[in-house]
Order: sequence, then C-alpha cells, then structure tokens
Amino acid sequence: MQELLFVSEKAIFAPPKAIRGGVPLCFPQFGMMGPMPSQHGFARNVAFSVVEQEPWRVKLALEYDGSSQPAFPHPFTLHVIISICDNHLLQELVVLNTGPSPLTFTAALHTYIRVTDIHTAKVRGLSQGRYLDNLAALQQSTQEEEELGFSGEVDRVYLSTPNTIQVIDPSGKRVVTVSKEGFPDAIVWNPWIAKAASMADFGDEEYKVMLCIEPAVAGSGPVTLEPGAEWQGKQDLAYQSSSA
Repeated sequence: MQELLFVSEKAIFAPPKAIRGGVPLCFPQFGMMGPMPSQHGFARNVAFSVVEQEPWRVKLALEYDGSSQPAFPHPFTLHVIISICDNHLLQELVVLNTGPSPLTFTAALHTYIRVTDIHTAKVRGLSQGRYLDNLAALQQSTQEEEELGFSGEVDRVYLSTPNTIQVIDPSGKRVVTVSKEGFPDAIVWNPWIAKAASMADFGDEEYKVMLCIEPAVAGSGPVTLEPGAEWQGKQDLAYQSSSA
C-alpha cells in the first residue's frame, strides 16, 4: 500500500491552525472568493462532530448558527462523509441552508497528493483548459500542453474542467485519478522553492513530493442555495500501478 495523501512533517496540529496536508476543507469560500477577510473561510479551522462511524466510513457534521463569523452571518449544516474501499478514498460534501435567506458560497477540497518527484510528475486531463492564474493577478489563460509539468510555482484555478483528472507519477510507477461530481472547477498548486521556504509549517524541500489537485466551486461562480435547499459535491481518489 502506497501513501496517497501528503502531510507535511512540519504540519502544526494545534487548532485553529489549518493542517498543512491531507484534505483541508475550504468553506464557505475558496481563497478570497467570498465576503470573508480570511482565506479559505473557516470550516478547515474548527472542530466537526462525528455523527456516524463504521470501520470504513465516517460522517462528520458542522452546525453553524451564523453568529460567530461577522462576515458570514448565514446559518448552515455541513456534512463531510469519508469512506475507504480497496484503493479508493471517497469524500462527499453536503451543504444544507438552515437559514431564512439565500446562502451563497464557494468551496474546495484542498487535496494534497503525494508524488515521488515533482520534476517528473504530470497532470493529465486539463489540455486546452481555461484557467485563472493566481501568479498573474488572476489573468485568464489556456493550457496548451497535453500534460502539465512542473518547473516552477503553479497556482491555477481551472474553469469548468472535466470530471476526471490524473496525476502521472512515473518515478513512483503509479497513476492517481481524481474523479469529481458537483465541483465545476479544479485548482492545481505547487509552492516551489521560494514559497516553500517561506511557510513555517512546510519543509523547504517538501515541494518536491506533493502537488494539490482540488475539486472546487471557484472561478466559474458561486453556488446559491435557497432556504432549506441542499447541495452535494464528491471526489473519488484512486491509485493504480503503472509501468511508466
């Protein structure tokens, strides 16, 4: 069994600090795409309750009454359902508007995928995809390459992407497939040398063994739920051996 997810050796496990690795939950906004002054909202910084638990499945809940975050006074219930089956890690995000007015949000599953060597890793499935480049003031561009390789920092919000994206890891002889539903967009991120060195909770050399593929509601526009309405988004992470 190979490790599928990356967690930094310098990750800080001390709430309300977000954990550098795994799959932090960006909600009720991704990045600064929303009304909150803090990046990625607050769901990744607070404790969830366990409402169901089985050997290979857990259901977590966050009940928010709209009072603790002045910039986001909109009540909601957020469920995260995680299950493991063979070589699959399944995650489902369910949002219920429990308030009296419309609930508007952006979101992402900030998935840190472990790779053997970022210099040989490739991302497949985004060719000709439009993206907003966070390294160029969100300028919109199009990926011309068949596969995306890494030779520097990458921070892109891909718009209206296919529901299947693959990470090709030839040095590790494996392929990681990210399948998503409900999330129109996808983020690709690697901090590279300078940004890695600037983060206290990330090792200077760890950019070499990770990249983020994040199913997201982001650049394509937010979701708005009427009172009592529900939204669902899912991702399925799977790996398989490769001879490449």
